[in-house]
Amino acid sequence: MPSPTDRAVSAAPPESGGAAVRDETVWYAIPAEEALNRLDSAREGLSDEEARARLERHGPNEIETERTTPWWAIALRQFQDPLIYILMVAAVVTLLLDHPIDAAVIAVVLVLNAVIGFIQEYRAREAMSALREMSAPKAEVVRQGRAREIESRELVPGDIVLVASGARVPADLRLVDARELEAEEAALTGESHPVRKTIDLVEGEHLVPGDQRNMLFGGTIITRGRGRALVVRTGDRTEVGKIASTMREMVAVETPLQRQVHTLGRRIGAVILGLSVVVVAIGLWRGMPIDEILVATVALAVATLPEGLPVVLTVTLAIGVRRMARRKAIIRSLPAVETLGSTTVIGSDKTGTLTRNEMMVRAIWAGGRRYEVSGSGYSLDGEISVDGAPASPETDDALRETLLAGALANEAEPTVPEQAPRGDPTEVALHVAAAKGGIDPAEARARHRERDLIPFESERRMMATLVDGDGGRRLYIKGAPEAVLERSDRQLGADGSEEPLDADAIRDAAHTLAGEGLRVLAMATRPMDAERIDDSDLESGLVLVGLQGMEDPVRPEAVEAVGAAHRAGIRVLMLTGDHVDTARAIGRQLGLGGDRQEAIEGQALQQLGDDELDSRLAEVDIFARVAPEHKLRIVNRLKAGGEIVAVTGDGVNDAPALRSAHIGVAMGKSGTDVAREASDMVLADDNFATITAAVEEGRVVFANVRKVTFFLLSTGVAMPITIITALVLGWPLPFVAAQILWINVATNGLQDVALAFEPGEPGQLDRPPRPAREGIVTLRLLERLGLVGLLLATGTLAMFWWTLERTGDLVIAQSAALTQMVVFQFFHVFNCRSLDRSIFGIPPFANRFLFLSLVLAWLAHLAVLHIGFLQTVFRTVPLSARQWGEIVLVGSLVIVGGEIDKWWNRRRHRGIG
Repeated sequence: MPSPTDRAVSAAPPESGGAAVRDETVWYAIPAEEALNRLDSAREGLSDEEARARLERHGPNEIETERTTPWWAIALRQFQDPLIYILMVAAVVTLLLDHPIDAAVIAVVLVLNAVIGFIQEYRAREAMSALREMSAPKAEVVRQGRAREIESRELVPGDIVLVASGARVPADLRLVDARELEAEEAALTGESHPVRKTIDLVEGEHLVPGDQRNMLFGGTIITRGRGRALVVRTGDRTEVGKIASTMREMVAVETPLQRQVHTLGRRIGAVILGLSVVVVAIGLWRGMPIDEILVATVALAVATLPEGLPVVLTVTLAIGVRRMARRKAIIRSLPAVETLGSTTVIGSDKTGTLTRNEMMVRAIWAGGRRYEVSGSGYSLDGEISVDGAPASPETDDALRETLLAGALANEAEPTVPEQAPRGDPTEVALHVAAAKGGIDPAEARARHRERDLIPFESERRMMATLVDGDGGRRLYIKGAPEAVLERSDRQLGADGSEEPLDADAIRDAAHTLAGEGLRVLAMATRPMDAERIDDSDLESGLVLVGLQGMEDPVRPEAVEAVGAAHRAGIRVLMLTGDHVDTARAIGRQLGLGGDRQEAIEGQALQQLGDDELDSRLAEVDIFARVAPEHKLRIVNRLKAGGEIVAVTGDGVNDAPALRSAHIGVAMGKSGTDVAREASDMVLADDNFATITAAVEEGRVVFANVRKVTFFLLSTGVAMPITIITALVLGWPLPFVAAQILWINVATNGLQDVALAFEPGEPGQLDRPPRPAREGIVTLRLLERLGLVGLLLATGTLAMFWWTLERTGDLVIAQSAALTQMVVFQFFHVFNCRSLDRSIFGIPPFANRFLFLSLVLAWLAHLAVLHIGFLQTVFRTVPLSARQWGEIVLVGSLVIVGGEIDKWWNRRRHRGIG
């Protein structure tokens, strides 16, 4: 059987300098010295010249998160839409019938839609690029025997990297030196507990990254200790890079809006085809010349097609993107805006999303008394109190020693935490607690010079530091209560004097704090004369000075946001890798889990079949000890059950679940690049409340999409009725093609865009989610479209006939019919501001852009009626004051009809919007 060394695949040929490493090399199975030799490196690092040569050979240490799409491909993508296809056909047919002006107007619509989509896609790219720059790590390397800090993108295989507590690992590394080194690899493996690292060979074949104890992986965090490591893989060759490559091959989920727009486009095309057949049949029946039949057919097709719909849909979604960005939600794809409004389930991480990811000391036990600590997170606002009165470490020796031990037995940077917290959140929390008690951590470190330190060890479950202070040399220790207690034989009393250890009282105090969902650490001290800490110094003779209980506080806004989600009919699931008791405690504060606080652990979830899991998913809100594969399975089962799922994630291993969900939500501050690129939305503040805010904006966006669609299709229904009725009655056409385009693109085109700016109606989050299969146009909306279309067609035909009868002039009659339809739309746009509420209950100036659009559309239409060259293009003439009065009077009837229909719906509780 081959040895581990034999199993390792050799590096590149000698002529390459040994630097180009093949991905299959089993680095964990190679001794450290041999790994250095294979990469032609040494503990003193590479020379600058060699590093530059290898950088040119291997490329920068960057992960290709998305394949670059050429600009022309992005431009072409803007035309891949059913409604756009219809517009293209209409433009070509119009041009063939020798109507260049009509074709030009349609071409302008096509170009405008493409430009808006093109710009929006590039803006999303720029936002993601900015986020990547925010998270770009540095690396401390040894080059030419000297340590220096460089950009991690400049790392090459063979570099020597120095790692220490709090550092982000910049590439895949093989350890060559390590002292009490631990790494938090949750971003890659999903395991929330730090992993102890070693430089020794690791036995076993095909080991997963979590079992490769002598390796460090890019994107993970060093939580304890120090080390020196050899760069063996960079960029896409790293474990993170492999996952990113896999993600680039995955197909994104089609959103509900995309499906509905495609369906709507197909249906409109089918309607146009059917109506065209009807017009041809009527024309042949009436004995019309072929060219007149074709003109009538084109006029009907142009009248039915809502030319402005693709543009205004894009504009509406883009407005939603901008509104969400103001609320800290960066949208990476336009359709995701609306999909958020349809969400029925949100699966959220706990740490940093529902909680602040800022551990905070809540309670202290010292000298036989309990102290309460107020405040929130890393903020220094707050105080330490006992029995309701402020406590002072200056007069309370046991409290002072407990805070001092927490500040000194600590590897976090002793800076002001709320300004620049660096280090393990638990240790930062101890600094904050000391600062609230009047002990400046930086000053305490300066007064107590550190001589030696033993980082936290999982075997001992504690850490120690040896310092020189005013009272001589002392050892300060912090760790698990049981570990510290068994090594202590005395405790500190309230007056600072040492007294016999009351182990039972201390255990009871620790148990009480743990029962409140707090993580408890014990602090101890003892005098020492030695220069360095020996293992025997930690085994006995300690003086226990106190306990500190801390928690990762729930975000106050998250509690409100979860409540808002519940009112909106959205289930919130907590998917966390933490202990089940911690998950329940957080769930209780958030209002999750019901009265029984039922929770499922990942291991138990793994034993459930699909049917059993589906049943449990309907009842349980809290999932603890969840691994990435569990999260992906939960997402897929929810989707199979017909739910619209949004899921949060920050690690590389979350990427499959993010991509599989309808809405993948990544963290902007703490998340990995791979997670962000796999997502549809990025939270700039990592806050669950931002998701709820985005859901609200998503519902507003869809409501506005429906309002705009209703407004445009009203004309699309009215115009064919008008044209076909005129043909059946043997009348001349009430409009020419240019006039129809003028109505659809110029006048309507201003007002429909204005509707996209309509603010949200009250109670958006008090309604249940819209059914996933419910389209933009519902049956009830179709009924209203039929009624409105019939009203508009009847009024326009009546005005056309009445004017033609009185004047005998077809141009005047067509000008009157054109103006009648335009005025109908002027009034009807107010109906469309809400599909359920009376227009008299809507603040008239809440959408000022609407009034501006009406003024501009009105002036534009007057220009068409009165300016010479426009009269020639659109074949119009001015109208008399009497005709204007009649047109306005008839046009106002659409408001009367709309108000009656809304009142009737409200009585029958049949809402549309």
